[in-house]
Amino acid sequence: MADIIDKLITYFQFPFVRYAMITGVLIALCSSLLGVTLVLKRFSFIGDGLSHVAFGAIAIATAMNLTNNLFLVLPVTIICAVFLLSSSQNSKIKGDAALAMLSVGTLAIGYLILNMFSRSANLAADVCATLFGSTSILTLSMTDVWFSIILSALVVIVFLFFYHKIFAITFDEDFMVATGVKAKTYNLVLATTIAIVIVVAMNLVGALLISALVIFPALSAMRVFKSFRSVTICSVIISVVCAALGILISILAGSPVGATIVAVDITGFLLFSLIGKLINKG
Repeated sequence: MADIIDKLITYFQFPFVRYAMITGVLIALCSSLLGVTLVLKRFSFIGDGLSHVAFGAIAIATAMNLTNNLFLVLPVTIICAVFLLSSSQNSKIKGDAALAMLSVGTLAIGYLILNMFSRSANLAADVCATLFGSTSILTLSMTDVWFSIILSALVVIVFLFFYHKIFAITFDEDFMVATGVKAKTYNLVLATTIAIVIVVAMNLVGALLISALVIFPALSAMRVFKSFRSVTICSVIISVVCAALGILISILAGSPVGATIVAVDITGFLLFSLIGKLINKG
């Protein structure tokens, strides 16, 4: 045990290890804040769909040789998030079908564009890193950390400021509309914050693993707690702890950061499911 602690102390003397820890914890915090609402609104898979949209936007930005793809990726992801959250049961294409179309379509188009306009000598490695996240914590820079800090602070402020409205659209959006509250405005706020989290998270966990950060902490908390506030608080704690443990394990084992964090999240879900069953039996 002492050897492990000494090894971690040595590793944390390097800036890139601290960058990974800070970024991972912030991503986990933001994902879990929105995860409860998305699960209860039956939009659990939206993280996966929007991450594929972001992947397609990154491919287009690469083909256009943009020096900073954020200016294209973030607006495109926000627009698609608004479209998905505003799609109702009365529309010609239902929300789940629209999500599936966007997810598969943008992923395929993005990969096609990368193949046609690739400027990289190792296209497979670039695509793998984008889909599954950074295979090494060495890839995170100080710019990524500051970007994560600023956007994460924005997400937390928006969530706290609009907490009661988010609670309302989560459980009874039709009642909000009936009482004259502009539910579409708050859906727009929710969609924007979701898109921001997706774009930030892609740097660390990749396009294919983002949904796990959104879904597992919320579902884990729901195994034990019942109220919206307690589930949200527990979800945040679970997500942050799992992210920190996942990063520490990846450092010691040399495993991919994103996949390791998700594996820890799955373990947490199984543990809380067991605790929930024991509480219900008692």
